[in-house]
Amino acid sequence: MRDREALESFVRRLPKAELHVHLEGTLEPELALTIAERNGISPPFPSIEAAKAAYRFENLQSFLDVYYATTAVLRTEQDFYDLAWAYLTRAAEQNVRHVEPFFDPQAHLARGVPFGIFIAGILLALEDAEAQLGITSRLIMCFLRDHSVEDARKTLATAHLYRHRIAGVGLDSAEAGYPPELFRDVFAEAAAYGMHRVAHAGEEGPPEYVAAALDLLGAERIDHGVRSLEDPALVERLARERVPLTVCPLSNVKLRVVPSLEQHPLKRMLDAGLLVTVNSDDPAYFGGYLVENYVVAALALDLSRDEIVTLAENSFVASFLDESAKAAHVEAVRAAAALP
Repeated sequence: MRDREALESFVRRLPKAELHVHLEGTLEPELALTIAERNGISPPFPSIEAAKAAYRFENLQSFLDVYYATTAVLRTEQDFYDLAWAYLTRAAEQNVRHVEPFFDPQAHLARGVPFGIFIAGILLALEDAEAQLGITSRLIMCFLRDHSVEDARKTLATAHLYRHRIAGVGLDSAEAGYPPELFRDVFAEAAAYGMHRVAHAGEEGPPEYVAAALDLLGAERIDHGVRSLEDPALVERLARERVPLTVCPLSNVKLRVVPSLEQHPLKRMLDAGLLVTVNSDDPAYFGGYLVENYVVAALALDLSRDEIVTLAENSFVASFLDESAKAAHVEAVRAAAALP
């Protein structure tokens, strides 16, 4: 599909799930400035224009530096509610029916924000989204891999008190030099609590990190995973085992994981039979939410209508919804796709 307007209309009408989005990464500059003023603290940048000028990244670390500086404005339950609600309302406008968002407790705990403050704001927003917008959710707490394992363990010790509301754990932040095996024991503890496990792997890190996340962490889903294509045996395994991969096209280009959208491996991953999904990652920083990621990837890679539908179906198949809910959503995708 080459007509952008028709393509965007088609993508919008398809029901979709988003499985790789960091709530902190949805903090738009306008909201960050509003929250900073409300809390009586210095803003992370003097203006919207200055923020957008800062959103030019050389690599993952340069992005993380700006990301954490901006996140520092979040202090109160209302702040976290406003953050999550702003994302969820935008998601509803894009016909997103289910989300499995990430949040980073360690980033907030390190600033002295109590766990109960940020989890309360996020959970209330998710509850309101289900009641008012019809968006279901499964919340995933990520460990920062460039923090100590002991810090992750302490965070899990608190989080397990909320495990009936936190569906799973993940692993994010700077990947290079922090292999999955460092967090093997923490993930085993999370599994013992009955929590799902996902992990960022194969973004900055090599294909070996993807295999390690599966074998040592028990990851049920791989976030990013684009470098998996460097290892044909791994690709064959991922296809055979139907391991979901939550791919983020705009993020990969913005952080220079790939040189351009035209060279993004998403199409090759589909052709290899991988269970790939499209997601926005940190949309406030990378220039687009879910629909925008679908559209720019489809245009750059000349994805067919059927391939776009497959990506939407995959988003539900790869989720942590129960099988009956997955099947109902897939049927809804097919029904929407069949409309003239």
